Amino acid sequence: MKTLLFVLLFLQALSLHAQTDVLVLEKKGANLRTYATGTEISLQTIYHQWFDGTIEAIRHDSIFFNGLAFHYREIAQIRLERKKLNYRGDGTLLLVAGGGVLVLGAVNGLIRQDQPRIWYSTASFITAGGLMGLGFLLRGSLYKKYTLGHKYSLRYLELGASKK
Repeated sequence: MKTLLFVLLFLQALSLHAQTDVLVLEKKGANLRTYATGTEISLQTIYHQWFDGTIEAIRHDSIFFNGLAFHYREIAQIRLERKKLNYRGDGTLLLVAGGGVLVLGAVNGLIRQDQPRIWYSTASFITAGGLMGLGFLLRGSLYKKYTLGHKYSLRYLELGASKK
């Protein structure tokens, strides 16, 4: 019975896999995010090409995803999508609301048969401009971009057994 248990534990230990290597995104030396096998990533290479996908493997200073392999130093920028708010939908709604304020002023002016020069007040221009500006900023802040260089760095950590 003891030998059977020993054999089963030994076979289980043979089926375990070692840890894979990881990439660590750092801001001035502090860890911001860690990328390992199975993690979603969106990156731009030093050749100005954007790639999105799931990391298939990280080994020998290279990152493999979507059937492509890159050395980790070929990564120029990492893009992270913000998900807490509905940036795209709310931004579009604010843009439409700003345009709606202007259309509403014109429709009211036509209904009242006012002169076109008095359809809008300063307040309606400020309101429409504020709504449209806020919508534009909200849509533009959907992605957080980490440009590697002075402030951000990408470090390769080799966690697996070294084969030298």
